[in-house]
Amino acid sequence: MSLDVAPVWSGHPVGFALLTAPPNQYVAFYDADRRMTVAGRRLDSSDWRMHHLPQTLGWDSHNYVTMALDRSGRLHLCGNMHVNPLVYFRTSVPGDIVTFEQVPSMTGEKEDACTYPHFLRDAGGNLVFTYRHGRSGNGVRIYNRYDLEARAWRRLLDQPLLSGQGKMNAYPVGPARGPDGFFHLLWVWRDTPDCATNHDVCYARSRDLVHWETSSGKPLGLPITIENAEVVDPVPPGGGVINGNTRLGFDSLGRSIVSYHKYDEAGATQIYNARLESTGWRICQTSRWEYRWDFQGGGAIPFEISVGPVRLLPDGSLVQSYRHPKHGSRTWRLDEATLEPTGHTVLPASRPPDLARPESPFEGMQVRWCGDSGSSGEPGVRYELRWETLGPNRDRPREGPLPGPSMLRLYTFRTEAP
Repeated sequence: MSLDVAPVWSGHPVGFALLTAPPNQYVAFYDADRRMTVAGRRLDSSDWRMHHLPQTLGWDSHNYVTMALDRSGRLHLCGNMHVNPLVYFRTSVPGDIVTFEQVPSMTGEKEDACTYPHFLRDAGGNLVFTYRHGRSGNGVRIYNRYDLEARAWRRLLDQPLLSGQGKMNAYPVGPARGPDGFFHLLWVWRDTPDCATNHDVCYARSRDLVHWETSSGKPLGLPITIENAEVVDPVPPGGGVINGNTRLGFDSLGRSIVSYHKYDEAGATQIYNARLESTGWRICQTSRWEYRWDFQGGGAIPFEISVGPVRLLPDGSLVQSYRHPKHGSRTWRLDEATLEPTGHTVLPASRPPDLARPESPFEGMQVRWCGDSGSSGEPGVRYELRWETLGPNRDRPREGPLPGPSMLRLYTFRTEAP
C-alpha cells in the first residue's frame, strides 16, 4: 500500500527523514523547488499537512535532514549543513509542524561549521544530538543532551568525544546499542578531503555515552584521538578503507563484528570481518575477489562496492549482504566459527521487486529509500519512503537537462505472521 506525499527534487540524492509516532507520522524532505519541507498526518488519515521551512537545498548530497521527537511530543529537526552554521528547528507546540521555529543555537559554542547531524537517545531515554564541528581532515565530534524541563541543550561531554587534533577527523558509525547493553562506536580516521586518505578502523564502547572504554574495559580519556584509540585494524592511508562502508553487527553470542573493506596483498578490494573475541580482535578475510575499487577525491562519490553488517537470523545462522560491480548484489551465509562464506543464500524480499526499478524514463535515475526512525506501533507493520534521483555528482552542479521532480511515496509493508 502506498500514499503520495509530494513531488521532490531529483537532480541529486540527499537523505530525507521519516518519523512515525502513533497516532501521528512526520516526513521531512526537500520539495520540487528544493525547499526544506515537513509533512504530517494522522495515521488514520491520508491527508498530509505541509509546512515549508526557510532553507533551500543546493547541490551538496551531504545536506540531509534528520528529525526526532522529545518526551513532551515536540519535534526537533536539523539539516542542510556541510561545514555550515547550525540549522536547527523545534516546534513550540507538541506535534504541530506549523509551529516549527528556527532556534539559532543549542549551546552557542562550536556551531559555525556543522556537518553530519544525528539524534539518538541515551540509556535513560533522553534526547541526544551529535554532529561534526570542522571539516574533512580537521574536525571533532560534539555531543549535546536535551534538558526537557528547561527546553535547552547542554553539553553531554565537556570534551569532544572524537578529535583529530587538527590533523584528521573521525567518521563514526553509531553509537548503536548492542545486545550486551553497551553503546558501540566504530570509526575510521581521514587526513584530508581526499577519501583515499581514510585509515585505521577503531572502536570504543560505553554504558551511558559519557564514560567510554576499550573492548577490554580500559577507561578512555576524552577526547579520543589516534594516540589513545583502540585500533581494530591499522589500515594505512591509501589502504582501501573508506568512510560510509564500515558496519557493526553481532553474532549468536552477542560478540561485536566490525565489517569493512581494504586492499589485500595483491591490491584487490576485499571485505573483512573483525570479531571481538576473548583474546582481542580476530580479523577474517571474507571475500576472495580480483577487482580493485580505486577511489579518490572529495565530495559525495558513487560507491562501487558496499558491505552490509553481519546479521543473525532467527534460525541462528549468520548472513552478510554485499554489492559488487562484478558479482552483483548477493548475500553470504557465514560459518560462525570462521566467518568464512559457506555459500550464498536468498533471503525473503523485504519489498516487491518492481519497486527497485525506476519509474522515470530519464537516463541514470536511481531508487532511494528511507527507513522509519520511529515505530508503527503495530506488530509486523513498517513504513518506508521511496523516491527517485540521479546519482551523486561529487556535490557539484550538473550541466545539461535535468529530470523532472519524482513523487515521494510512503509505503506500508506488512510481515505475514508465521
